[in-house]
Amino acid sequence: MNLGSGKEFDRIRAILARVEEITGDTSDLGDDCALIPLGLTTIALSIDSSVEGIHFRTDWLDFKEIGFRAAGAALSDLAAEGAKPIGVLVSLGLPENGTSESDPGAEIMAGVATMVNNLEAKVLGGDLTRSDKYFVDVCVVGMADRPVRRSGAREGDALWVTGYLGGAAQALERLRAGRQMPPPLRNRYACPEPRITAGQWLAHHGATAMIDISDGLGSDAQHLSAASGVGIEINLERIPCWDGVEAMAAIASGEEFELLVTMPPTFADASASAFRGDTGIELSRIGTCLRSSGGRRGGVRLMDRNKPVPLPQGYDHFAPPQ
Repeated sequence: MNLGSGKEFDRIRAILARVEEITGDTSDLGDDCALIPLGLTTIALSIDSSVEGIHFRTDWLDFKEIGFRAAGAALSDLAAEGAKPIGVLVSLGLPENGTSESDPGAEIMAGVATMVNNLEAKVLGGDLTRSDKYFVDVCVVGMADRPVRRSGAREGDALWVTGYLGGAAQALERLRAGRQMPPPLRNRYACPEPRITAGQWLAHHGATAMIDISDGLGSDAQHLSAASGVGIEINLERIPCWDGVEAMAAIASGEEFELLVTMPPTFADASASAFRGDTGIELSRIGTCLRSSGGRRGGVRLMDRNKPVPLPQGYDHFAPPQ
């Protein structure tokens, strides 16, 4: 399994090394979802944790938003495989401060239910435990006729990204500063929309590799590059930015939950226009997949009008809470 750099992924590598000592095989691990062939289709499974003080704060979001956001983040992994959601299972950790009239757990699950209902999926079950802090673990279940892994990009493929980047980081900055913001910007952080329809469209139109942008475009491009064993060149001037956000900040912004996807050379502007017409979502070509060089697998290079510039770092899961 090939992953990009970072403390989180160093720890994942160490964990998988221990797992491989016992099981002898971790070759199927390391993608956005676990993929299980079943007849003519594939079951896609993933699990995602949201922890108070790390992924959300109760003075920033109400409990329904916390549930909606946690479910959206988990379902984004299905989008990255081109999968259709079936349902979710949820484990909640709750402090002992609810009442029968006003139970935060019920409100969190109302947010989860709203998200999955919007996608014509179901709440399938879960678990409940007492905890010092709120946490929401969401396991998602989906089906994919043609799952798209991170490892399929090839030299000559073009790199595309859905939507506009940087809004989530801008909203987070304003929340930390206690500043007001327009609802569309706040919703970019509080109510993310997993790109389920976009992922399925791209999968059915030849996507070779795909990953959702949860750690930042730069970081997730490194994971895709490492998994596929290709170099990636990103053009800074082509980054689609949220209004008021500079391109460097857009590249570093985590929890965007847009899709970073490689498409074959035959996928050009006319195909991107068809995507926009069918989904209502922007699709921008931002770079190219190159041959790896120097004996290294992968690698990402950021170019600003043909001049290399440093690649911004994305979200660090093991940095101190802010």
